[in-house]
Amino acid sequence: MTIEELGMLVAQGESEHLEFKRSTGSLSDGIKTVCAMLNAAVPGVVLFGVSDRGDLVGQDVSTRTLEDVANELRKMEPPCAHAVEQRVIELTGARSAIVLLVRGDCEVYTFDGGPYQRVGPTTGVMPRWTYGQRLMERLHGTRRWELEPALDRVTIADLDEEEFLVTVDSAMRLGRMERPRNLDTEALLRGLGLILADRLVNAAVILYGKSRWMEGYYPQMAIRLGRFGGINRLADFIDNRQYWGHAFSLLRQAEVF
Repeated sequence: MTIEELGMLVAQGESEHLEFKRSTGSLSDGIKTVCAMLNAAVPGVVLFGVSDRGDLVGQDVSTRTLEDVANELRKMEPPCAHAVEQRVIELTGARSAIVLLVRGDCEVYTFDGGPYQRVGPTTGVMPRWTYGQRLMERLHGTRRWELEPALDRVTIADLDEEEFLVTVDSAMRLGRMERPRNLDTEALLRGLGLILADRLVNAAVILYGKSRWMEGYYPQMAIRLGRFGGINRLADFIDNRQYWGHAFSLLRQAEVF
């Protein structure tokens, strides 16, 4: 990047993808913005040596200065070396600007233990719920257990078809899905993504599986319930039950208990 190209960039003004910092005296705030831009998964630029008004004021840039920038970037989790490029542009009067080029990334980042997000030209802390959701989506990706094929021997006959049709009917009555043209069970399962590549997926088993032979293969399809006469779990234990079945049956059994 040349000084002319830097001037053209600065002329655009601060935005969601461009941040000005007068100097590395605001280094931590600048790296928070790097974190926010990484989390936006779109390219961005953070400039040190540019005033809020867009003046190329520059700063003294020494080896120690660049080490400080590198050390702050190391506080990013996961490591971001592959996604952030650092450049130094020499200005007039032995002063320079530091340019951090941020590439779009699909990771979810934190800086010094906190997640950040970009809202217009402003950087702020990412809400906990948003961070958790983004992290879950990243961890799941496209290889989610519930979307993987179920055991080869699992067929539609192993599902609680009556329960399934009740669910579909309820969804249509509540307006959560349109009435499909084909009400065949297999067609409905395909439409809801519970059959992929001609195989039932694990989600279909967890939601509607009923055959007891699957109990040893899907131990998570169980609930254990206890009842106590007071606040002492050991001395006042009255009753306990353990049930196995699909999600809807477990919910009903827990409510009855």
